[in-house]
Amino acid sequence: MSDHPGLKIAFIVGQFPLISETFVINQAVGAIERGQKIHIYADSVGDTSKLHADVVKYGLLEQTTYLPQIPDNLLWRAVKGLGLLAQRFVQAPQNTLRTLNVFRYGESALSLWLLYSFVANLQTQYDIIHCQFGTQSFRGLAFQATNAPQAKLVTTFRGQDISRFVRQKGQNVYARLFAKGDYFLANCEFFKQRAIELGCPPAKIQVLGSGLDYSRFPFQTRNFPSAEPVRIATVGRLVDKKGIEYAVRAIAQCRQIYPQIEYWIIGEGPLREPLEHLIQSLDLGETVKLLGQKSQEELVDLLGAVQLFMAPSITAADGDQDAPVNVLKEAMALGLPVISTVHGGIPELVEDGVSGFLVPERDAAAIADKLTFLIGHSDLWPQMGLAGRAYVETHYDLNALNDQLIGLYSALLSPDPTALLRQTAVPATL
Repeated sequence: MSDHPGLKIAFIVGQFPLISETFVINQAVGAIERGQKIHIYADSVGDTSKLHADVVKYGLLEQTTYLPQIPDNLLWRAVKGLGLLAQRFVQAPQNTLRTLNVFRYGESALSLWLLYSFVANLQTQYDIIHCQFGTQSFRGLAFQATNAPQAKLVTTFRGQDISRFVRQKGQNVYARLFAKGDYFLANCEFFKQRAIELGCPPAKIQVLGSGLDYSRFPFQTRNFPSAEPVRIATVGRLVDKKGIEYAVRAIAQCRQIYPQIEYWIIGEGPLREPLEHLIQSLDLGETVKLLGQKSQEELVDLLGAVQLFMAPSITAADGDQDAPVNVLKEAMALGLPVISTVHGGIPELVEDGVSGFLVPERDAAAIADKLTFLIGHSDLWPQMGLAGRAYVETHYDLNALNDQLIGLYSALLSPDPTALLRQTAVPATL
């Protein structure tokens, strides 16, 4: 329990809500349940067609403010900024003018980031500003400067923000953040080390995994189906880094040995049409099903009807990489043996040969080999499922991780935060 009950915390995110970003919802709910005050600041509205149950239960949309989007085009940013300036000046003239103080704030004021991040007549004195991605830290820095200079700034690195974004923007993209930020988190050891390589002070970063409420994912022993096909599933956005193309090709190879299989792909994204073409070209129309995006409740029901799970993540052409994938944790909690790749933070989650198998990236033949082996050795499924469930319960317990997060917030506000942060440091295996 926090030594600072009733902390006032601002989450800075890109879109909200997103069904694929349950970690934001989980941390918000965890803070609320521990007596803290949470407000979410987002750049834009996410997908409201399939709301996570906790978004509704805890009224998170009512606790969300959508900040003005900052145009990339500088001329259009200036034009829109004039209207925003007039609006904010009426609401809070002195503080609005302060956002334009180039002598005090330099480029942040000149680029209008401060103006676009200023919340007029803000009633809350925040203790913590938590940027949920490194890419949101620029907004977080501006939000802190204009709205809550007394607040501690925490930033979490989760994946594309410490991989693709860095490749796009350069190795020094976070230099200012590392100099000004109060503390940093990474959702796996792999990304923690990447942040340190980029200049993050080692004493100011630790691993805090994305937790899972495994009570929502009931364990089920998997057995070989007597009258139905063996069903394999993948869950994820249909984007390059999920590597689904290689799983489809592996299914085509595996079907030559085991024709009675089905492969369910659950998710949506820009690669749907290319995947449809690939499925047809391999004559897999009756074997591979694109089921679209599902809510968490629908997902649990679907995964209850499959026997094996694949997460064939790859390093995308643009450099994007995965942490220990949340859907992999969910599949393991449900008792599914898994096949994934030696990629990003995934080896920190999947124990090769214990809860499933790890294969090289972009290797359809290796996926097919392990899939064929698993189908032919269904006697291994129960023990692999138990091992996966045990690992998730031990290392990714949501309640324990939420306790640690609130403890970290409290440590940052203590008279000697450095000493207390050492005491609350999370083991690297989390």
